[in-house]
Amino acid sequence: MDDAFQYVFPAIRGIQAGREYYVSMCPLRLIPRLFLFDEEELTPELRAQRTLNKARVPEMARYLTEHADSYVFSALTASVDADLEFEPTSAQNASLGLLRIPMAGQFIINDGQHRRAAIEAALKSHPQLGDESIAVVFFSDIGLTRSQQMFADLNRYAIRPSTSISILYDHRDSDAELVRRLVADALPFRDLVETEKSTLSPRARRLFTMSALYQATNALLIDIGEQDFDTRLATARAFWEEVARQLPEWEQVRRGRLASGEVRQDLIHSHGVVLQAIGKVGATLIREHPIDWRERLKALAEIDWSRKIRTGTAAPSCAERSPRRPKTSP
Repeated sequence: MDDAFQYVFPAIRGIQAGREYYVSMCPLRLIPRLFLFDEEELTPELRAQRTLNKARVPEMARYLTEHADSYVFSALTASVDADLEFEPTSAQNASLGLLRIPMAGQFIINDGQHRRAAIEAALKSHPQLGDESIAVVFFSDIGLTRSQQMFADLNRYAIRPSTSISILYDHRDSDAELVRRLVADALPFRDLVETEKSTLSPRARRLFTMSALYQATNALLIDIGEQDFDTRLATARAFWEEVARQLPEWEQVRRGRLASGEVRQDLIHSHGVVLQAIGKVGATLIREHPIDWRERLKALAEIDWSRKIRTGTAAPSCAERSPRRPKTSP
């Protein structure tokens, strides 16, 4: 090969399924020039990847530019329709060397097309990012069928993390931090919040999910977002503790006197959609009745939270066994 007509990347050579592949680092400024998409006009049968979801790109580009000192982008995976030449640095280190790729070769991304588009968009406003790099895994392309199979295999076991664990691990989102503090400090939620999963099985011992509490607390604080973190946290904690006083089943679950699965089956006040509704009601109460909103919350104790109406002589539900305040006459 003639060096004047080829790309040269420092790379590490590996073997998968008996085929060579190469891992290298590529400057961000070269990503838009090297890696192309399949034409969107082609039918799915003639493409090697899904079409680009352009709505995702601005958000990813903002993430890149707003967190230029802490962003993380995982490696791109690309096929090259050309003969790749690997030149080891030495006989003793045959896996480390230089990867030579003809400039006439076409690079097609098998995984990471949205990262590629976000990088291109971010470079327009922050060209200084061009000197940074991203890992790229190169495969020698052996036709459309193989590229399509690579796309299917790369995405076969891809599972988006649950919303709950994303909130738990997100240290950039102040709302996520607020909910983590609630879970740790507010008595109604102590030991009752599932922080990893966003759904609860019938036998789960937790009563709430982190994602449900996050949505409900955001609904509660929607009108006081301008206040400082400690004020918002104090408001949220005071509100949910007052709510818990009106819903004694929450405390009984925490103390082990009721099973959480039984409460979730018989009553709706721990369900995510109901928590969010309570949060929205709380936002209105705090805004319109800042002095006596706690007193007005006592009406929650008078609501029948039963999930369904029971007839006949069936055994009483946990709601019927739970001591509650007598209802007042209208």
